[in-house]
Amino acid sequence: MTLSNETKQLLDGANFAHLATLMPDGSPQSVPVWVGREGDRIVICTGENSLKARNTARDPRVAISIVDFRNPYSEVQIRGHVIERRPDPDLKTMDPISMKYTGKPFPFRDPEGRVALIIAVDRERYTKLPFEHTPPA
Repeated sequence: MTLSNETKQLLDGANFAHLATLMPDGSPQSVPVWVGREGDRIVICTGENSLKARNTARDPRVAISIVDFRNPYSEVQIRGHVIERRPDPDLKTMDPISMKYTGKPFPFRDPEGRVALIIAVDRERYTKLPFEHTPPA
């Protein structure tokens, strides 16, 4: 599926995402993650022994939500599935994502078991609500 320009902007910004995967009993597990993008695919890097990696190895279906860091009323909801588990021992996939969020290469340099989860988007729903984020001080 071709991603909308709004979704690409949210993915390309330093916006945190929440990745939901399925546990063995079918219950959801959600975790905040950094995200990258390769064309219309989403990239999430992790350790092969992480819960999200183990869950997606068993069941590739995922859901992702992203909220704009500067305007939390701009958000996207995504459903998709992992189509590739790319080994990333040299952190060539992880480092650019880390640079986006921290301005530095990924600090944990132990490459063993690093993997990039490549996610194909099945559905996306972008919404921008007409609110101004002005919480009380």
